[in-house]
Amino acid sequence: MSYTALARRYRSRSFDEVVGQEPIARTLKNAIATGRVAHAYLFCGTRGVGKTSMARIFAKALNAPDDQPPDVAEAIMRGQDTDVIEIDAASNTGVENARELINNSQYRPLRGRKKIYIIDEVHMLSNAAFNALLKTMEEPPEHVVFILCTTETHKVPATIQSRCQRFEFRNIPTSEIADHLADVVKREGASADPELLHSVARLGNGSMRDALSLLDRLMAGGEKKLTPKLLEELLGVPERSLVDRLLVAVADANPGEALGAADELLRRGLSLDQVLSTLADQFRDLMVLGACGPQTELVELSGASRKSALEIVPRFDAAALTHLIAICDGVNKALKNTGAPRAIFDAAIVRLALTAKFADLGLALAGSGGGAVGSAPAKKS
Repeated sequence: MSYTALARRYRSRSFDEVVGQEPIARTLKNAIATGRVAHAYLFCGTRGVGKTSMARIFAKALNAPDDQPPDVAEAIMRGQDTDVIEIDAASNTGVENARELINNSQYRPLRGRKKIYIIDEVHMLSNAAFNALLKTMEEPPEHVVFILCTTETHKVPATIQSRCQRFEFRNIPTSEIADHLADVVKREGASADPELLHSVARLGNGSMRDALSLLDRLMAGGEKKLTPKLLEELLGVPERSLVDRLLVAVADANPGEALGAADELLRRGLSLDQVLSTLADQFRDLMVLGACGPQTELVELSGASRKSALEIVPRFDAAALTHLIAICDGVNKALKNTGAPRAIFDAAIVRLALTAKFADLGLALAGSGGGAVGSAPAKKS
């Protein structure tokens, strides 16, 4: 039997099932109820936040109310209905495609109230295609509704945008993604450690589709209990305790221990740049927790991870953490242009651990008239 990916099977099918975009769902639902449906909409946002799903749900609510046969709603949600035409602008960029759309739009819908065009990645259309589409959007047939979806709004001409009702789809909060993943795991007959679900949700970077795809990879092995260890083995996500060991070594100015922890992360499969990026993210979380307090929502850490981070926070001050983040970022860029990446990496780890001593040395030299570290001694007059 063919397998259907989780991201497709657990796609929202009604306004009430939408995760993370409730204000938009409520507005579109009320527009239908009050008879204030516009002729064109522009759905903007990053990938995997529900733009196409919302377009299908909106189309279903317009053309397949409760008095319609259920097969109409099913066809719309599959993208196979005759009155709801989905177009991938990435592969239909030319003016000929736009003209064909315009010509067909003159015909009334076969069984629904509206003829609805969902144009995905609309920013990929050529200028000529946009110009052809513009005329129809200026004076659209009363039975036509356009729903334009894009991840790059700035590439959509202002003349097109001005004729649409625009909706901004936000990145979905990690906590809401994690709650949805927990429901999916339960419905799949498995169980998962809350720490794992939160980590997967965070790796989704605000995209529900990306998070579900990651979960799909974890569940493909047939494990009935998903743990953070599985996440480390399959996706290369570093074990929290090992990262904490490196953070504590940096806080204690222990370069030997820091090098050992960093080497262990590399042997677990992480690349040099992944280790530095992980460190930068952790330093950022510590900085925000220290500045905003333990309950801040600016840090997306679950219970166990937040508790661990809060135990490390007192070891650093905010000024040092900003410097440590800058070091990680600078070295990450330098690794791309060096013939000795491991040497540069190890030097960076030692520098992180000895940052306080470097700072003290700089102050001492400045106080004695020696100038900045590495500069020539000041000449005596």
